[in-house]
Amino acid sequence: MTSLTPLAFAALDLLNEAPMHPYEMFQTMVHRREERNVKVRPGTLYHQVGRLAELGLAEVVGTDRDGNRPERTTYTITDAGRTALAEGLRRMVAEPADEYPEFHLALSVLENLPKDEAVDAVRVRIVALEHERDEYDGAVRDIHAKQLADRYWLDVSYVHAMLTAQIEWLRATVARIERGDIPWDGPAVPTQNPTNSKEPTR
Repeated sequence: MTSLTPLAFAALDLLNEAPMHPYEMFQTMVHRREERNVKVRPGTLYHQVGRLAELGLAEVVGTDRDGNRPERTTYTITDAGRTALAEGLRRMVAEPADEYPEFHLALSVLENLPKDEAVDAVRVRIVALEHERDEYDGAVRDIHAKQLADRYWLDVSYVHAMLTAQIEWLRATVARIERGDIPWDGPAVPTQNPTNSKEPTR
């Protein structure tokens, strides 16, 4: 099966809800704050929907014109599109992907910063993550107000939980560095005391 970009997959999901034209899809994604999950740009979205049609995963069902505006082409998902959506969803959920977050790399070489600078940088990240989590708290309140079924906002719940876990880990790690539990100098591999490596005398 042809691999779909995240935006194409998101577009396929929308077309599975109802026939839409690309601009309507863009407006819906913005309204739902889909930028949390995928980079949304009108021109790119138009291209991805066209690509879905070329692959036989979507098809044109009509065109309409609103006043003097250009014609808008409405698309719907095909049976092949539903199959691709289901197969892609099963794969993305079941198979962990190889991802290379920038922060993971930074953690692996953090010792290149002086101790105080490393601690300060981590604290700045904690504040940024707390602000991000506050935004998700607001999203959760909005969702509760709309009485939206839980299955439609599992992504929001997941990200909120991951942010909380990351904040807690970073706070604990800063405390360990400051206490000296994580030494910030000395050799990468501690040398063994020669006197301790000898066999005990009988």
